[in-house]
Amino acid sequence: MTGIIVLFSSFALNLLHLALTFDPSPLQDFCVFDAKRPGCKDPRIVTANDFFYRGLHLPSNTSNPYRAGLKVAGIPDLNGQGLTLARLDFRPNGFFPPHYHPRAAEILTVLEGSLEVGFVTSYPNYKHYPKVLNKGDVFVIPVGLVHYQRGVGRVNTVVLSALNSQNPGIVEVAAGIFGAKPVIDSNYLANAFRLNKGIVERLQSKRWS
Repeated sequence: MTGIIVLFSSFALNLLHLALTFDPSPLQDFCVFDAKRPGCKDPRIVTANDFFYRGLHLPSNTSNPYRAGLKVAGIPDLNGQGLTLARLDFRPNGFFPPHYHPRAAEILTVLEGSLEVGFVTSYPNYKHYPKVLNKGDVFVIPVGLVHYQRGVGRVNTVVLSALNSQNPGIVEVAAGIFGAKPVIDSNYLANAFRLNKGIVERLQSKRWS
């Protein structure tokens, strides 16, 4: 399970340097992230390159057990704009496990290949909304709902992901439950998930982070 944690940790770390201001409407035209000191770069030294990113056409690393990877577009001026942009890559049957973004909705646009995506609504209905997307298709995942993505078909899948927060957060469901430190009581989890206690303990023994 370490592969997806590494992926999601990388995603989160890429967002940290952008999370210097809140998502609500800014009080200035822009606040370009200053890598040398906290705060905004002096507008007098801002250049067009601060609004530019090169490399999103290059695939992200999918050499992991999940056969999927992501790359966040590190555009300095996304700081304060309430946006995150990322490229997702899936080899055939590559996937991201069920997770949610506590602070953002997500919109997915398939650039190449085919993607199975779905989300589940909140209590009490827990309705599942699955969909297979093909090149040019767009799908919206509402904020805070558990969802998943999986590459389907025989070719690699490339997806553009946009989220309406510069720090949307990621909570991977299984890792959050079975990888919690200190551990959640195994008897409780066995009852909650209707599992044998031994299965819960084996899941807890895995390396989740």
